Amino acid sequence: MRFRNSLLLPFLAVAFVALVLLLAWDATGGDLWAAGLFGTRFGFPLRENWWLTAVVHQGGKNLSWVFVIALLVAVWWPVGVLRRLSRGERWQLVLSVLASVAAITLLKHGNHTSCPWDIQAFGGVATYVSHWDWGARDGGPGGCFPAGHASAAFAFLGGWFVLRRRAPRAATVWLVLTLLAGVVFGLGQQLRGAHYLSHTLWTAWICWVVGGAIDATVQAWKARRSARAETMLRARVNLNET
Repeated sequence: MRFRNSLLLPFLAVAFVALVLLLAWDATGGDLWAAGLFGTRFGFPLRENWWLTAVVHQGGKNLSWVFVIALLVAVWWPVGVLRRLSRGERWQLVLSVLASVAAITLLKHGNHTSCPWDIQAFGGVATYVSHWDWGARDGGPGGCFPAGHASAAFAFLGGWFVLRRRAPRAATVWLVLTLLAGVVFGLGQQLRGAHYLSHTLWTAWICWVVGGAIDATVQAWKARRSARAETMLRARVNLNET
């Protein structure tokens, strides 16, 4: 019950409220309006901007994988706040990151929505189709939803669930930095016309849910294992007493 009250319910509450807000945004059709803030009928002026392409996009992607490799190495040789985690918890952190990236990648491969820079309104050839219309093709390359690059940051949201039990302050810093990096990565792609605003927001939501679901599963498994061990111990004590 303590786990349920201290972690599961807040996780579900945040996920539910964010889901309602995201669906409301999708219902307004605000993606095209937001994309129009940065694009013209001739395209997106910042599409090939060096800072956005070389630093924010490619550099951010490379940095993300460096962190993933560092976390994997830290499973055996932890440093800093990671020393407060058990090896199992460090594995959970790595798993939550990789599972989040995998979820985003699978969704992208199954979705036919094209990016803003492919839309006719911004000089492309595709027609605008909602990312929820999975069966429709818009005449473009598709594969744009959700935002893959933003997941290079948001995939680390699962670390908050792992850290908050051992190091609450570090968990808060981790969460804030992850969200900030995700916003920077997402905004960089929106400026270039590579994604709609909702693509970034849905990526954050999916990564949050994946990280929270993994943590809830791990904690439930630990609770069952602990209860089973306690039952066996009591049975052994009762047997000795008789």
